[in-house]
Amino acid sequence: MYKFFRIANIAYNIENSFSFVFQSIGMDTLQENPLEQLQQIKSMMEKSSRFVSLSGWGGISAGLCAMVGAYLAYGKMSKISTESIYDNSFPNREALLLELITIGIGVFIAAFLLSLLFTYIQSKKQARPIWDATSRRLLFNTLLPILVGGIFILKLIEFNCVEFIASGCLLFYGLGLVNGSKYTLGEIRYLGYSQIILGIVSLFFLHQGLIFWTLGFGIMHIVYGIAMWKKYGY
Repeated sequence: MYKFFRIANIAYNIENSFSFVFQSIGMDTLQENPLEQLQQIKSMMEKSSRFVSLSGWGGISAGLCAMVGAYLAYGKMSKISTESIYDNSFPNREALLLELITIGIGVFIAAFLLSLLFTYIQSKKQARPIWDATSRRLLFNTLLPILVGGIFILKLIEFNCVEFIASGCLLFYGLGLVNGSKYTLGEIRYLGYSQIILGIVSLFFLHQGLIFWTLGFGIMHIVYGIAMWKKYGY
């Protein structure tokens, strides 16, 4: 009996949802332009199940933060040969690595806060909540691979395998974007693919990690942000 009432309640909620959609678009219009109105229904259902307030300006700002971070990191690394960082021949290697990690963390925090700010502004314009069930699913699915990658990278540092750090950052970040893309705009998936591809390629050029890191977190974010801005206008 309980299962019967539960099924009946689900059916009632579905009926109400479709009833609201049909009332919103108008049954007469649906009969006149069925294909157009079905597209509207699909769009409305996608907006209810996806977080669509991501801003292209957030991607651009994140990319610019990464470019600044790359410039600072290059300033630190240009004083010595690249090989000496990886073969332990540099006497202040630990201090340099700490400085580079600090720059990376600073870039991440700045990029995250700026992206969050632009997302908040866009959600206000769209009159949509920034924190709901959809955004929580997006955040969880995106951050899970990234947090796992963070732990993996810490172990790389512990075992002095620093030449794999850039590749690890790109790979796990890309996996996070692809994993979370099903809860937001599809363009995020392609940004994730680009990060994964760059991460794989960088495995064959381990001493050029900063270049690939700059391409992935800097250039690709700016390209993604501009594409989003041109397509959606924000």
